[in-house]
Amino acid sequence: MKTPDGQQIRAVIYVRISQDRTGAGLGVERQREDCEALAERMGFEVVRVYPDNDISAFSGKKRPGYRRMLDDLDAGTATVVICWHTDRLHRSPTELEEYISLCERRGITTHTVQAGELDLATPSGRMVARMLGAVARQESEHKGERVARARLQKAQAGEWAGGIRPFGWGLPTGGTRVVADKKTGDEIEVPVLDYDKAVPGEAALVLESTEDIIAGKSLRGWVQLLADKGVVSTMGNPIGTIEWRDILLRPRNAGIVIYRGQPVGRGKWDVIVPEPTWRAAVAVLEDPARRTTPGNRPRWLGSLLFECGKEGCLCPGPMKVSGTGNKDHRPAYRCQLGQVTRRADVLDDYVRDVILERLSRPDAAGLLLPLADESAVAELQAQQVELRGRLTTLASAFGSGLVDASQLAEGSSVINAQLSTVLAQLAAAASKDPLVDLVGTADPWAVWKGMELEQRRNVLRALVTVRIRPGRRGRMPDGSYQDMESIEFEWKRTP
Repeated sequence: MKTPDGQQIRAVIYVRISQDRTGAGLGVERQREDCEALAERMGFEVVRVYPDNDISAFSGKKRPGYRRMLDDLDAGTATVVICWHTDRLHRSPTELEEYISLCERRGITTHTVQAGELDLATPSGRMVARMLGAVARQESEHKGERVARARLQKAQAGEWAGGIRPFGWGLPTGGTRVVADKKTGDEIEVPVLDYDKAVPGEAALVLESTEDIIAGKSLRGWVQLLADKGVVSTMGNPIGTIEWRDILLRPRNAGIVIYRGQPVGRGKWDVIVPEPTWRAAVAVLEDPARRTTPGNRPRWLGSLLFECGKEGCLCPGPMKVSGTGNKDHRPAYRCQLGQVTRRADVLDDYVRDVILERLSRPDAAGLLLPLADESAVAELQAQQVELRGRLTTLASAFGSGLVDASQLAEGSSVINAQLSTVLAQLAAAASKDPLVDLVGTADPWAVWKGMELEQRRNVLRALVTVRIRPGRRGRMPDGSYQDMESIEFEWKRTP
């Protein structure tokens, strides 16, 4: 087809698929082939194809291919748009009106494989486009409701909702299924996985790491361990600190089903972390005091833990470590008003020696926190089950019309407050005393040496408050220039 002056009409093709489960792009490829066949029948010259793969028009996410097409059309690249159906272009009235405005301004017509031609320069063409857009949006909303309902039903039944294989689960069943290769599009056989069954090696890593986090070990150390072992994500990518933290925080680890951010029941899958242990780890990982950027990661035992002990000093917080300003530039603890300064390495070594000496005494076992009472833990677990049951009963009563929305909200608020208290007590019962590895061991010095810095800082936090008072000047009786008698230890635990 040509223009009145004999020029061939230039067209562009737009293709989109909302959900590409295989990643092979086969849906947009089939649309492109149909659109190219239509262009050939109509005699159009196709100058460009704009694909948007695995992007929904209804979701509101940015569609880069679509936006480039609009810019090019406004610049005069073509006067015809070809798509498989109008719902490939729009499922939003706002987007449709923008497209209509552009078509009116530039004299652009739209041809579809399924719905024929739309001349948006005419009132009737715009009316048809708006009607088709309204139908498409209703279909999207209806589909969204169906998907949400299906997901809620799966969650209430304790079933896996689908998606990428979660790290820790997915044992092969022995069967296979045919899928399209993500790179080539060829059909290949892949094993069928049971997502309710834990993968022993991965599950063991999650459990061990969860327990280590409670004991004070760092995420960075675990990520390095995973890298050393060659462990990767279920997508085959290296696991970073943020990714591993997210894995440890998953309620799924403890068998808890979450729907829209709220627990709705117990999963049918294998539990790989006991719930109290998981909750104790969550409390550690979500502690705001733990979150640091690489720039302010503690490098010293007492950084932001040692306190200024000068009488009358109004410094706003604990001591920090910085350069001393002398010719050696040796790091030093400083009061935040600069009134007390001590060499960091000397002070850390002295505090370490005092702590280990105290934990080496015969009465050190009396410093440990009492073990959780098994009968008390069992009672807390029974309370948890009973409170969750009351929540379920209350929700059923609301569904049956026996209680109204305000009664549901009030009752749920009370029960959830009680449940939070019980869960906090369970998490505390699962927490590990940071002193336990040092007390009773034949060589606490060797144990301390094998600890990560954060574990040592946890021992300091749990056992003693250290205050640094101004020291005497000159040589001390032991020949050093460090006045250790001005270091004050306030023990938090007594036998």
